[in-house]
Amino acid sequence: MLDPQKIDELASFALELADTAAAVTLPHFRSGLAVDNKRGNFDFDPVTAADRDGETAIRKLILERYPDHSILGEEHGNHDGASDLTWILDPVDGTRSFISGVPLWGTLIGLNDGTKPVIGLMDQPYIGERFIGRPGGTELIRGGKALPLKVSGCKKLEDALLGNTDPGMFTVDAEKAAFREISSKVRLRRFGGDCYFYCLLAAGTLDLVVESSLQPYDIQALIPVVENAGGIVTTWSGKDPQQGGQVVAAATPELHAAALEILTPAAAD
Repeated sequence: MLDPQKIDELASFALELADTAAAVTLPHFRSGLAVDNKRGNFDFDPVTAADRDGETAIRKLILERYPDHSILGEEHGNHDGASDLTWILDPVDGTRSFISGVPLWGTLIGLNDGTKPVIGLMDQPYIGERFIGRPGGTELIRGGKALPLKVSGCKKLEDALLGNTDPGMFTVDAEKAAFREISSKVRLRRFGGDCYFYCLLAAGTLDLVVESSLQPYDIQALIPVVENAGGIVTTWSGKDPQQGGQVVAAATPELHAAALEILTPAAAD
């Protein structure tokens, strides 16, 4: 377990990594940069120089400062270090938003201590907002000021504001049916938020996020953001979500339980 002084050191370093990434990614935003498809002609999975070069810059700084640390990144894979500490990186989470000029993408930087993510950062440099979660709390950093965040007190589905990036992520009939049912019961649905929706849940403006088809680098940085603001993140069956897949994040235990009643029968794990 990391002591508080080490947590402080590594959380400050995560902010430094975000500065490094922003210097690379932000000049590409709304610039008309070229877009490649990682999966061929029939399944559009875009990637850009901002993704690749942003991760390269972050990895370089990690290996200079902490050469024994491990790294898992979306674009450049695994680096196995001697330490149990692993940085989980997604330089542009929400590349579809990025290439569309929608400022709801973010740089995700997480630190896993070998058992779970303990520090998580989402940086949106165009808007100028950073959400960082760590033991002791979650903060929104904007304009040089840090604002402590807390989830809402929403306990019922009928009162909940639900976020989801794209219903197209639900690929099997059971998932689709479960999402239709939970969507029919909530007060309001919003789409297209990528990583931002988890941060808005931590800020108390959304109450519930339901997603699927996530990778570890899509969720690990967001788990400390939500949990240290008082929220809950699990798989659809209530298990550890750090490997991705089907994920639900909720503001309260009551809302989480209500969501699981619908989602668990469609759980894959």
